[in-house]
Amino acid sequence: MALRFPRALAAVLAAFAGFAFGQANEGALRLLVTDATGRGLSAAVQVVSQGNQYARTLSTSTGGQLDLSRLPFGAYRVEIRCSGFATVQSSVEIRSTIPTQFAVRMNIAPPIESVTVSTSDALLAVDQAGSISILGKESIRDRVTSIPGRSLQDLVITQPGWIFEGNAVLHPRESEYQTQFIVDGVPLTDNRSPSFGTEIAADGVQSLAIYTAGIPAEYGRKMGGVIEVNTAQDAQNGLHGQAVLSGGSFASAGGSAQAQYSNVRNALGGSASASRTDHYLNPVVPQNYTNTGNIGDFAIRYERDQTPHDTLAFAVRHEFSRFDLPNELLQQAAGQLQTGNNAETMGNATYQHLFSDRTSLNFNAMGRDDSNNFNSNANSTPILVFQHNHFQEAYFRLAATLDRGVHEFKVGVDSDNTFLNEKFGYLISDPSRFDEDTPPTFSFVGSRPDLEQAVFVQDLIRLSKWTIAAGLRWDHYRLLLNRQALEPRFAVSRYFSSTGLVTHFAYDRIFQTPSSENILLSSSTDIESLDPENFLRLPVKPSVGDYYEAGISKAFAKELRLDANYFRRVLNDYADDDQLENTTISFPIAFSRGIIYGLEGKIEVPGWHGFNGFASYSYSVGNVWFPVTGGVFLGDDASSAVSESVGHFPASQDQRNTFRGRLRYQLAPRLWVAGGADFNSGLPFEFVGDPATVLAQYGPEVLGRLNFERGRIDPSFKVNASVGVMLHHSEHSNTVLQFDGVNLSNTLDVLDFGGLFSGNAIGPPRSAFMRLTSTF
Repeated sequence: MALRFPRALAAVLAAFAGFAFGQANEGALRLLVTDATGRGLSAAVQVVSQGNQYARTLSTSTGGQLDLSRLPFGAYRVEIRCSGFATVQSSVEIRSTIPTQFAVRMNIAPPIESVTVSTSDALLAVDQAGSISILGKESIRDRVTSIPGRSLQDLVITQPGWIFEGNAVLHPRESEYQTQFIVDGVPLTDNRSPSFGTEIAADGVQSLAIYTAGIPAEYGRKMGGVIEVNTAQDAQNGLHGQAVLSGGSFASAGGSAQAQYSNVRNALGGSASASRTDHYLNPVVPQNYTNTGNIGDFAIRYERDQTPHDTLAFAVRHEFSRFDLPNELLQQAAGQLQTGNNAETMGNATYQHLFSDRTSLNFNAMGRDDSNNFNSNANSTPILVFQHNHFQEAYFRLAATLDRGVHEFKVGVDSDNTFLNEKFGYLISDPSRFDEDTPPTFSFVGSRPDLEQAVFVQDLIRLSKWTIAAGLRWDHYRLLLNRQALEPRFAVSRYFSSTGLVTHFAYDRIFQTPSSENILLSSSTDIESLDPENFLRLPVKPSVGDYYEAGISKAFAKELRLDANYFRRVLNDYADDDQLENTTISFPIAFSRGIIYGLEGKIEVPGWHGFNGFASYSYSVGNVWFPVTGGVFLGDDASSAVSESVGHFPASQDQRNTFRGRLRYQLAPRLWVAGGADFNSGLPFEFVGDPATVLAQYGPEVLGRLNFERGRIDPSFKVNASVGVMLHHSEHSNTVLQFDGVNLSNTLDVLDFGGLFSGNAIGPPRSAFMRLTSTF
């Protein structure tokens, strides 16, 4: 009997959703403002951190209390104003996941009390071991508007080390399908690209923290890159929220709204969004055939401070997407229509107990139901494909944090249990495109539990100018194989205050579990019937490897920050993916070894005479070594997999040079302009055929972007521009209208190329969008 996720448990967990507490490098501030007698005061509070892109103006309650959650580690400037009292300016360092208590007593006296915050301290992450990219509300708010379905991914690839393949699949430092999103403390390790998962919309995100090295021991399983997503708003008293309308090229249109009502102990919030477009996925030819998409979601959340030491949070979220799969020229002429849809229902409950100002306990439980489907009409050619996959997941995590002066210990355990269900079938409509002995039909149904557990311990040590993070993680994985591993993690940084310089080094031992997409199909004995004479199947093992990074962060002229890193990754059983015959179905494979190394740099100007912006550059080299060590191979692919036992080839994400840049200028108090540029040197491609075949199936424009001699796609350069105007501004609300021009150079951006069903992807041509945002 197939194991199934208990429906009753799913219903209970779906009643909850919430804010997680204590992500790896985030803390909280609990502020109390009183007069000389100890009576609480209602005051205006401004909290700013230049390096973390954080700037908020809030108000304390009538009792003088204000809680700010999910503050990235660093130095913050706090300014408190209250009528009849002297203004207070002070600094606060957030350096622990345990909430920082900060009491301020206001005096009726003319002088301003102040504590100076060092500019370098505010600009640099002096309390972090290793490099972390922080994207705050300003970067998210002023971003270039995206096609529906990929707004968060478009933000992430502005950071060095991240690139796209087709359909917004993120690849951190040339990793395949190894990106992990931590959404309000909940890990999501499945593929979140538009064709396989529902959207995490950027309009609802407050901040992002992005890791590619120095990854804390509490994170595991998918280790190419980790993205901490904070969607929770600060519990500001009263009703507050945001509404967004957007639209533009490709008949794109969307709208979202979120609101939260809070009082002293309770916060109730909700959100909803919907959008549509005629350019949902990356088309395989410039004509953009059959490419509509519709997405939507809604969420409800509730948080309560049960006591000064106990906080509970619950929520529920449902999301869906429905879309067409783009055709190439021959398929369009035949009348093919392939469609897909995804749906996800998720809920989680979180509890935090503070035993003291130095000890806390956090518990998080999550349950979700996720489905992913593809269908074909009768005119599909050369094959009709049907896929109906779904999984149910139950996750829990228990962690304790102990602050002992220079040490902050965290110890925890988690369990992630996913119950996979796969259903796949095909019907060949054009036998001439297949070998004579290929079965005309095929079907598969399978289910199996993926059971994973972990225990971790880590210590964050601060010794004067040194910060050290040392951790150890144990992972257990059981799906097709039963594997376990110990993973030491170590990161160290040194701050030189006299020169405004931070140096850092990180080592991560990683145990990376395989992608679960169609892993039951590719490992089944049924698939041997497709080519029993020439067949190879090997179980896909977890990747085990070593990540190294060394780098610097330097503040210049008090207004500019440079981050530069050298990295090297060495992985055994390097993970990749492949297609099943001539279908759209991909599955995990693995090779003996992968080595990726490179240089990355980013220059950031948080704010200087009305200017702010960034420029990021990555140089990366990735090679993969034979033999094949995991996956299923049929026909000629099986023969090649057996015969190729030595040698190496470029990784499929081996883009040597990548540049991203954007500069914003405040022309007037209510008007700003911005411009940006992207450069991609081109990915490698493999194509069974000659240029004449490309010309017939994909047209001269695509052929002109391929360099068959080098085996790489030609470089692309794109520019964009934006203008924003504040239509309304008051103490409690504002409305901003933004216009964006994307790919103004109208470059034919071939992201991937591999022939029919093998990953063709073409980026959007010149396009224009607008976004109207109103906050209250």
